[in-house]
Amino acid sequence: MSGRIVSQEDLMQSERHSEAGSVAPPSKVGVPPRKNAWEEFKSVVNETFFSDQPLRHFKDQPKRKKVALFVQGLFPVFQWGRGYNFSKFKGDLIAGLTIASLCIPQDIGYAKLANLPAENGLYSSFVPPLVYAVMGSSRDIAIGPVAVVSLLLGTLVSQVYDPVKEAEEYKRLAFTATFFAGVTQLALGFLRLGFLIDFLSHAAIVGFMGGAAVTIALQQLKGLLGIKNFTKKTDIISVMRSVWSNVQHGWNWPTILIGVSFLVFLLATKYIGKKHKKLFWIPAIAPLTSVILSTFFVYITRADKDGVQIVKHIDKGINPSSLGKIFFHGDNLIKGFKIGVVAGLIALTEAVAIARTFADLKDYEINGNKEMMALGTMNIAGSMTSCYVATGSFSRSAVNYMAGCSTPMSNIVMACVVLLTLELITPLFKYTPNAILASIIICAVIGLIDIDAVMLLWKIDKFDFIACMGAFFGVVFDSVEIGLLIAVSLSLFKILLQVTRPRIALLGKLPKIAIFRNILQYPGAKRIDGILMVRVDSSIYFSNANYVKERILRWLADETEKLKDQSLPIKVVIIDMSPVSDIDTSGIHAIEGLYSHLQKKEIELALANPGPVIMEKLLAANFDKLIGEENIFLSVNEAIKTYAPNAALDP
Repeated sequence: MSGRIVSQEDLMQSERHSEAGSVAPPSKVGVPPRKNAWEEFKSVVNETFFSDQPLRHFKDQPKRKKVALFVQGLFPVFQWGRGYNFSKFKGDLIAGLTIASLCIPQDIGYAKLANLPAENGLYSSFVPPLVYAVMGSSRDIAIGPVAVVSLLLGTLVSQVYDPVKEAEEYKRLAFTATFFAGVTQLALGFLRLGFLIDFLSHAAIVGFMGGAAVTIALQQLKGLLGIKNFTKKTDIISVMRSVWSNVQHGWNWPTILIGVSFLVFLLATKYIGKKHKKLFWIPAIAPLTSVILSTFFVYITRADKDGVQIVKHIDKGINPSSLGKIFFHGDNLIKGFKIGVVAGLIALTEAVAIARTFADLKDYEINGNKEMMALGTMNIAGSMTSCYVATGSFSRSAVNYMAGCSTPMSNIVMACVVLLTLELITPLFKYTPNAILASIIICAVIGLIDIDAVMLLWKIDKFDFIACMGAFFGVVFDSVEIGLLIAVSLSLFKILLQVTRPRIALLGKLPKIAIFRNILQYPGAKRIDGILMVRVDSSIYFSNANYVKERILRWLADETEKLKDQSLPIKVVIIDMSPVSDIDTSGIHAIEGLYSHLQKKEIELALANPGPVIMEKLLAANFDKLIGEENIFLSVNEAIKTYAPNAALDP
């Protein structure tokens, strides 16, 4: 029969006969060579954890070369540093100076967002970028504090300690969380578990980031309006109630004048940079320019005596050690671990997404696991040097890219500028108004609200849109952690929904060609009398096996009802197994149950084009003997040739 199952040896023998001039063999379903348990286990492990074949470069290399490759893999600086030249340094120098002018005012503002002293924000743009430059593989990512992680860390740590009344314990817990954020990132990279971050869908990330941006902007109304007594809650209702309850006596008009004026200036420069890509440096230097001008204005007018709140003091000098401040025992160890895992995963998701984006633009590859190890190592080092969680910043990375960076050297240049700032310039920030920092943060987070992406989600996938909005409203109307919980929950729910309810299509034959397609997609596809053709567009597992069986039986019942008055009822059910990449014992039992049900109705069951994994498992379960070898076919058309020869059309 045309559908006979054959082994690999049979196929090889047929090929030899064909080459010798014999008649072409009939269509046959191939069976792959049988693997033993160890080979199968090794194959699964390789595909799961080592799909990128990390050791392929070491093959057939001398021992000395292998050592060199190992060092270069662990520290990419030895790889890109070999071909470094003055031309590349010029681009990195310009890029580093440009992102430094952007990061310094942002770092001060983001530190306040995390309820930490301003110097901790600057510290976080000194040590972590240096570590990343040695270990990171992205040429374009700019490392430092970011708004979303700062807000998340500040929100979670403030639930344990008051940042004002218990400032020292608050800082210690923040450093502990940073340490465990780094440990989490390093562990994921070392254990090659980076695929876990992909469980947070793009739609959920868009919604979470947008909600966090709105929350961050609302929090900045305290500094922008000069309000002293402001709510500690982050939901929009509490924030707006706090804003309007202070409108009579809590708003400071000189502060509003400064904040709004420079916010308009920053938004205008951002618009110019967006419209004219060559003028990217204008919005890049605008924040530092705003800080300088506003600080000078407050100093000469002494507006601080009129109620304008200022930074007042930033500790001068390089990062002090904070190793002794990390909680390595007690209840705070557990609390720091929980906060660190959440902050580390969010920081990791953002950094890897940014690194991949710019790698695609410049056409080079990013090793996700190495990136995680680099990010983890830098945060562990940062936690020991008074830094809080650092990651890749999209706004600074975009500026870094447009400024013409060539290597991670731009991060080293930025870190050097931050070092000079810490050693020489921090006293000059004494009169910097908080309003200007609020304006800088608002301008920065506006870019996190991606309206175009939301509209695209609505057009493409309504469930993705619901997930996006769920995460967004969770953050805006409740809290960052609730929004994050909703984002993760909806992402996992979508996975479960797709796994448990796979798509199953009714097939029809296209006119004048031996191709069978979904009748909903191709209305011209014709059904063949007496045959029900279906295609399962998913693997068949315990979670969806019964659904697949019941869905096919429902279609059979519907077709039988339609044809009850006709002389040619359904006699054969053909399942196209082409998209089915795997099947488990539950799936096989479900198909066996389907076969038994059809036999009682005197209806044949045929399988078309089962893949190698499917065939191996069907043979192991002796399903071929149950259904009959002659009822397993190479294609749907081969099955039609057997059951309805007049309807088949040879290609």
